Amino acid sequence: MILESLLSGLGGGVLRLVPEVLTQLDKKNERAHELAMFDRQIEADRDRSSERLEEAKTQGQITLDAAGLAALQTAIAAQAKPSGVRWIDGLSQSVRPVVTYWLLALYASAKTAAAVSLYLSGGDLLAAISTAYTDADLAMLSGILNFWFLDRVIRHRQGV
Repeated sequence: MILESLLSGLGGGVLRLVPEVLTQLDKKNERAHELAMFDRQIEADRDRSSERLEEAKTQGQITLDAAGLAALQTAIAAQAKPSGVRWIDGLSQSVRPVVTYWLLALYASAKTAAAVSLYLSGGDLLAAISTAYTDADLAMLSGILNFWFLDRVIRHRQGV
């Protein structure tokens, strides 16, 4: 009977402790969950802050680029205004064409020298020319021609 009383008391005590142990385990799991959620919230806030910072940088660069273009337009418009002195205006208008002619002459001389050198070293003339004249050359010369001729067409259509 004493043994039954002891076992009954011990069993009752253990059974009373089980809900408390389960409550403590539940609180521990709840704290771990809250900590994980807090970490995720911090990470999400960090990501949002990075995105906002990147947006601000991009917007700043756009603003800077727009200001640079506006300054360039103002400078070009100021350069286009005649000074009233005929020879200065003529000299000013001749700068770009003269530089273009000079660069094209220099470029043509270098390409001709390269083709002649390839030909004189025993190559076929057409092969020497095609070797000296590459796709990059075609792109550059096309850009120059487009600038000088298409620019005039566009300006004419815009009434400039």
